[in-house]
Amino acid sequence: MSDSLPAALSGSEPATQRYALAIEYDGSAFYGWQWQRQSPTVQEVLEQALSKVADHACQVQAAGRTDRGVHARAQIAHFDSTAQRDQRAWLLGLNANLPPAATVLWVKPVSGDFHARFSAISRSYTYRICNRRVRPALERDFSAWCHRPLDTEAMHHAAQSLLGEHDFSSFRGSGCQSRSARRKVLSIAVEREGEWVNIQITANAFLYHMVRNIAGSLLAVGTGEHSHEWLQQTLAARDRTQAGITAPAQGLFFLSAAYPEHFGLSHQYLQASGQRIGAVKQAAICQQA
Repeated sequence: MSDSLPAALSGSEPATQRYALAIEYDGSAFYGWQWQRQSPTVQEVLEQALSKVADHACQVQAAGRTDRGVHARAQIAHFDSTAQRDQRAWLLGLNANLPPAATVLWVKPVSGDFHARFSAISRSYTYRICNRRVRPALERDFSAWCHRPLDTEAMHHAAQSLLGEHDFSSFRGSGCQSRSARRKVLSIAVEREGEWVNIQITANAFLYHMVRNIAGSLLAVGTGEHSHEWLQQTLAARDRTQAGITAPAQGLFFLSAAYPEHFGLSHQYLQASGQRIGAVKQAAICQQA
């Protein structure tokens, strides 16, 4: 007789496995990531789908909590389960139980010390702006609109003053609960592609509304309202009232999060995000002015 018996026969509890996943979603269909009184949220529909596939209640933790209207190319999350499912079964089962506005891109078993939020070493966002005289129709839920011409070279030049570790109080939303306003921006770029202006920013972490507030301030530089030196002065002021507007949510995309190599997520991260994250190519901002 074999020394090992199935858990059901041996009387032992099934082993708990931790899994990481990436989920893409259209933020216009949800009231943000986190569970709340308003429904649906991304966390809500994902946990409901997971619980159906696992046949037991599941909770998820995400790399970043997005607001209502904010999208994700590859939001990273993790969950624990005792269910015996292979990666394909998780993937097909989850997508069969998710609404059309959300799709799981991959599921992978990871070590128990992995945490989607606390293990992340960086996060990347893109902000998209439609920069033309007339408002967009097809992209109205996936971009902001600025009808005034934007000087993207001035915006890019100004943005470089944000590189490095600083106190970002000037770009901190009023509802922020973080104990410290210090964050480290690893890369930031502004680039035009025809009528689209893209801004991509990567940092170790972000404050509440930090990307949208930076975007609104860069918009003021792009329209000529302020010089590129003004952004550096605004950063140094550590005063939210000195910065620009909060750019609208629909232009913002959470690209993905990066993790230490030993978690084995590098390939999935790059593949799911669909971006050259390290090269900082894209992201965008704009607001009707």
